[in-house]
Amino acid sequence: MGNMRFSELHCREVINLCDGARLGEVSDLIFDAVTGQVTDIVVPGQGGLLSLFSREECVIPWRCIETLGEDYILVKFRR
Repeated sequence: MGNMRFSELHCREVINLCDGARLGEVSDLIFDAVTGQVTDIVVPGQGGLLSLFSREECVIPWRCIETLGEDYILVKFRR
């Protein structure tokens, strides 16, 4: 896949191939502090009335990424 900057992934739309749902945009990355490898991408929780008080993040393992497109990321992620 080559090297990539966080700024290139940040705000890309994440689409789940399992159900076609738009999960949101990448807001953060999680990496292993020992190896330096990215382990997960983070997408903010879906909006809604109750989300004003509690917004759970959706943490998607890097291994679930199927395609890194220019404007989107396709994942196979079972919630």
